[in-house]
Amino acid sequence: MTNLKISPGMQQYLDIKKNYPDAFLLFRMGDFYELFYEDAVKAAQILEIGLTSRNKNAENPIPMAGVPHHSAQQYIDTLIELGYKVAIAEQMEDPKKAVGVVKREVVQVITPGTVVDSTKPNSSNNFLVAIDYDGKSYGLSYMDVATGEFYVTELSDFSSVCSEILNLKAREVLVGFDLTSAQENQLVKQHNLLLSYEYSVFEDKSLLDNRLTALELAVSGKLLQYIYSTQMRELSHLQKLVHYEIKDYLQMSFATKNSLDLLENARTHKKHGSLYWLLDGTKTAMGMRLLRNWIDRPLISKAAILERQNIIQVFLDSFIEKSDLSESLKGVYDIERLSSRVSFGKVNPKDLLQLGNTLAQAPRIKAILESMNSPYLAKLIKQIDTLPELESLIRSAIDPDAPATISEGNIIRTGFDQRLDHYRKVMKEGTGWIADIEVKERQASGINNLKIDYNKKDGYYFHVTNSNLAMVPDHFFRKATLKNSERYGTAELAKIEGQMLEAREESSSLEYDIFLRIREKVETYIDRLQILAKAIATVDVLQGLSTVAEQNHYVRPEFNEDSRVNIIQGRHAVVEKVMGIQEYIPNTIQFDGNTDIQLITGPNMSGKSTYMRQLALTVIMAQLGSYVPSEKVDLPIFDAIFTRIGAADDLISGQSTFMVEMMEANHAIKRAGKNSLILFDELGRGTATYDGMALAQSIIEYIHENVGAKTLFATHYHELTELSTSLKRLKNVHVATLEKDGEVTFLHKISEGPADKSYGIHVAKIAGLPQGLLKRASHILEDLESHSKSLRCDSQAQTRNEKAVKQDQLSLFSLSQGEEILEAIKNCDLLNITPMQAMSLLAEFKNKL
Repeated sequence: MTNLKISPGMQQYLDIKKNYPDAFLLFRMGDFYELFYEDAVKAAQILEIGLTSRNKNAENPIPMAGVPHHSAQQYIDTLIELGYKVAIAEQMEDPKKAVGVVKREVVQVITPGTVVDSTKPNSSNNFLVAIDYDGKSYGLSYMDVATGEFYVTELSDFSSVCSEILNLKAREVLVGFDLTSAQENQLVKQHNLLLSYEYSVFEDKSLLDNRLTALELAVSGKLLQYIYSTQMRELSHLQKLVHYEIKDYLQMSFATKNSLDLLENARTHKKHGSLYWLLDGTKTAMGMRLLRNWIDRPLISKAAILERQNIIQVFLDSFIEKSDLSESLKGVYDIERLSSRVSFGKVNPKDLLQLGNTLAQAPRIKAILESMNSPYLAKLIKQIDTLPELESLIRSAIDPDAPATISEGNIIRTGFDQRLDHYRKVMKEGTGWIADIEVKERQASGINNLKIDYNKKDGYYFHVTNSNLAMVPDHFFRKATLKNSERYGTAELAKIEGQMLEAREESSSLEYDIFLRIREKVETYIDRLQILAKAIATVDVLQGLSTVAEQNHYVRPEFNEDSRVNIIQGRHAVVEKVMGIQEYIPNTIQFDGNTDIQLITGPNMSGKSTYMRQLALTVIMAQLGSYVPSEKVDLPIFDAIFTRIGAADDLISGQSTFMVEMMEANHAIKRAGKNSLILFDELGRGTATYDGMALAQSIIEYIHENVGAKTLFATHYHELTELSTSLKRLKNVHVATLEKDGEVTFLHKISEGPADKSYGIHVAKIAGLPQGLLKRASHILEDLESHSKSLRCDSQAQTRNEKAVKQDQLSLFSLSQGEEILEAIKNCDLLNITPMQAMSLLAEFKNKL
């Protein structure tokens, strides 16, 4: 840009761009949004639009690209989906009336976390997350700008912060402190999040609760500051800030939720095959969002769980009424997002018609609930505010056939405004009036071809050819002279023309003004609309859960206080749905008061992982209030679920399968308590056999002695089954198999006791490996097993001999105990003794001392 003369318009662009260096600046110029310099070059490549330039003949022409203003949203969506920010600079005055350069200002900054309008609507939440740090704890606040939901909490460590961000599926994180390079790497590189920075705190505390900690006030204030600085308008739909504690819900890390396929299938990243897919019987967008929230955060309050169960039971007992309720919910639109569009000033006539149709359904929904005559529904019924005055306003004001835009007219229903009705009458009947004048003047003047025409310059006029000029009446006045004719007007025609032009010009602006007044009136109802939205969403989720329970023959779970797990003939809900109830083989899962750990042995593909996930999903379904797939279920209330299921490298962060295993095991062991559930599948297999077995055994022992959590531990290490003799609260179970004539059938049934052997070669056979390869594998297995037996015998004999030698050496001397030990240490052959023998000697010395 050096030595280049900048025009006033480009200088205006540069001045605005200086304030938004990290955003694409869409600069409104007439019917286009233009981009310049580096923005234009990048946008042309990303959006696949033409790249041109200004001052083409200059030494350094300015790169330029543009998109039509009427279709800009699709281009904005593309940039946002790729993680960019977009600043919208609009013309703030009429170019025809502007003196000099048209005044322009940025009216909104759109970011991945603040998207409200989109050409690709999605009913899921889009949360913007803010994090802060006071030197001891982390504050985390999040908001969905489209629905107004607003939450805050305090967390003890950065790993919990990352897990919560992942659970919220946030695309943008607002940072209020200086991240370390490791923290920034964890958020940006591993999780592909856009990081924005905000250090200012919004001072207006009207949305904030003074009972919050200073850290929570700071982080939520920074979030608000960012929202108002990007959206640049009052947002009346923002809800009151809600404090929450992670410990108030069933705690699960993102990895746990991912491994259990709660909200999406972890392999396909699709809804199909997830718990959400199974349980989604909702009819509304609000219900879908709330169901996702319930699955993501199951309850730990028994009273709250029972409250949901009771309503589901009411719906199950009221089949006809529930069927009517489901039909009524189909007519309900997304009240939360419609409210936000009102708040943003973006609501259109179609939106208000949707809101009116929804409000028309509210009395019916309320009446159906009342007809069920249950005290369990009283709270919900009270929250369903039908808002008849607002429904009446919309019904009487907005034309049922109104367009989606507010600038083309035909928005307001006839009969709502007298002045508008008059204008419409003039426009509708004016043409007939002009036709009547034409007939009347033709007859009076005797000019047989006299007719009335119209153009923008002269308006309405009588067209008289030169041959008829002598017959022109005296009350005609000349408006224009042409080569072969004259154009005349009359006072009557001018009056009608004035009325029609006024009606045409004024009716459109009058409709616009009326619509804005209606929108302002609707805005005063936002708080009540949001309460109604939550009530209808709750009804929707619960009726959906009752439908799923009925269709799949689920039962109501019970809860106990003595840590017993009793699931009779339980099923993995999702696997059963995919396979079909006739093909699925159920399993009973039981932990009595004397059992904390089940050690599961058995071959691959036999159902160990399904058995483990079955327990976890049953717990999650039960604690979100759902009925569950089983004949009978009696559970304790769990406070957390920890899992390590499946093996996968974390290539982005450079962590191997085994490192990921150990990190997740560490996370579980350090955070689990006696009311937690741990699922470990094949822990320790990512390293050498003896390393893995040693770690697996020590982890089991540590959980048994120090944690006390209910634990399912699946393993290939058959040697670990001997732990049941030393760990009194550990129980062996195995996957049953049927072996006949060398063929093995996996029964997918869990039975008590350890597995008698491994069936790896049989699994390889099922996979179709060559027959010769399988025979060779069998021979190698036989050699290894016989070698292992001889090694064990040699080791035991060596140990016995060493003990005899030690006893003989010690018996030669009649010394004091301390001197005996010193003498024994002197006699140890340290170069040849094994680590296990050394440990044994050390234990012996310790006992003597």
